[in-house]
Amino acid sequence: QVRFAESGGGSVQPGDSLRLSCVASGGALDSWVIAWFRQAPGKEREAVSCINTGDPNPVYADSVKGRFTVSRDNAENTAYLQMNSLKPEDTAVYYCSGLPTTVYWCGDGVHASKFALWGQGTQVTVSS
Repeated sequence: QVRFAESGGGSVQPGDSLRLSCVASGGALDSWVIAWFRQAPGKEREAVSCINTGDPNPVYADSVKGRFTVSRDNAENTAYLQMNSLKPEDTAVYYCSGLPTTVYWCGDGVHASKFALWGQGTQVTVSS
């Protein structure tokens, strides 16, 4: 069964950048739609971004548009979330997950309840 593992989090100051990675193992990444989520303490897991295979127009939450960029390298079985101009409100545990391209695409709506394969997440802390 495919598994997703996130990495790249850390503690940074407002305005800094981080790049998160999501490595898929046990399956080919190009068979999966990849979505990024985040969960802050006491809050529900929320969608950040979603990217289909070969997708020139990924989906972004309004709160990160213009600052975050999602990408994927199917040959490396890795998806990325480039996060620029980070704000304290971006502080959360970030998760990636996926659904097969045969049953889902980002246009169906990006909701955590649709996804079942979760890694451990990677902590992002933005503070001065």
